[in-house]
Amino acid sequence: MVLNKQEMIERLNRRLPPTGALLGMQVLDLDQDEGTIRISYEAKAEFCNPMGNVQGGFVAAMLDDAAALAVIVKSRARISIPTLEFKVSFLAPARMGVLFAEGCCLRLGRTIAFMESTLLDAGGKKLAVMTATGMPVAAPENPTFVTREQ
Repeated sequence: MVLNKQEMIERLNRRLPPTGALLGMQVLDLDQDEGTIRISYEAKAEFCNPMGNVQGGFVAAMLDDAAALAVIVKSRARISIPTLEFKVSFLAPARMGVLFAEGCCLRLGRTIAFMESTLLDAGGKKLAVMTATGMPVAAPENPTFVTREQ
C-alpha cells in the first residue's frame, strides 16, 4: 500500500520507536520522490553533559534516525534500514530545546543505501552532519517491532 505524504507523516509519528519517543521526535515534513525528511527533537537536560551541551551520542542518534527514515521514505516500501557505518562531524554545540534534523537518501540500491543528515538549532545554525551507509531489509509480514504504541 502506497501512502501519500500526509499519511506517511501521520504513520511515522504514530509508530515512533521508543528511542524516537525518548528523543521527543516528531516528523514534520518529507518528500518521497526526493527521499528527504525533516524531524524535530526535544533535547532535554538529561541529554546534556556538565557543560550544558547535548552529549554526542544523543546527537548521533538523532542524525541516524533522520538518515534512516529518509531511506524508508524514498523506498515507499515496508523496510528497515540497519546502519552499517556512519561518521558524524560536530560543528557546534547542541543545546537544550528544539533541534531539527534533515535526512536525505543519496542513493538507494537493492542491498545498500547511502544517506546523510544534518542537525540544526531553532535558528537554522548547522550543529552536526552525518554520512552513513545502511542495508535495506524487507520488513516481515507480522513484525514484532517495539514501538511507542505498546
